[in-house]
Amino acid sequence: MEHAATKNTLRIALVGDFNPDVIAHQAIPLAIDDAAAVLELTADYDWLATEEIQSAEDLVGYDAVWVVPASPYKNAQGAFTAIRYARENGLPFLGTCGGFQHAIVEYARNVLGWEDAGHAETDSDGRMVIAPLACSLVEKSDAIELRPNTLIARAYGRSAIEEGYHCSYGISPLFAAELEEGALRVTGWDDEGEIRAVELIAHPFFVATLFQHERSALAGRPAPLVQAFLRAAAN
Repeated sequence: MEHAATKNTLRIALVGDFNPDVIAHQAIPLAIDDAAAVLELTADYDWLATEEIQSAEDLVGYDAVWVVPASPYKNAQGAFTAIRYARENGLPFLGTCGGFQHAIVEYARNVLGWEDAGHAETDSDGRMVIAPLACSLVEKSDAIELRPNTLIARAYGRSAIEEGYHCSYGISPLFAAELEEGALRVTGWDDEGEIRAVELIAHPFFVATLFQHERSALAGRPAPLVQAFLRAAAN
């Protein structure tokens, strides 16, 4: 599903299976439009169904990649291909909810060499790096503490935020320990110390959150992380 582009426009790939009934999918275009207006940029977006992404070539020409909520995806490999393309090519990347979960699996498989890394919602074999949450976060809001001097903390301009969720899966305890060292760093936690945001160091902009910060646009509020994402794409 394409949204008409104009010359000198930022091109954003929204990777996921568009569903007008999904709240986050209603919010994302508003969040992009609002952020672009604040930054005085022209930003456009194409919804790329996961089944449309067969190789990295399908991402060429985009300035940034956002892997959006509402998984399981029809073609998980399409999402993994988009994440890997953004990660390896220094392309600004944003992952929310399902995008966060799949970014974790992609990193485990292709950076850490956990070839059997799995997502408990869709996989039955292997090491589950994404597992059911102890408490479901479907249509709930929660407080998040941000690591100082990170992309996400600079975007929000503060160390504590509250955002909404619609998910039942997060990083497994098995895998959480793997993120204490290495390139993918934990940058946000809830009050119980559970991981809620990560970012890739030595990458211009690679941020993934379990929460759906884009929803703020539905209430007419700015989405600071979307602004930071577009700013990175423009640079």
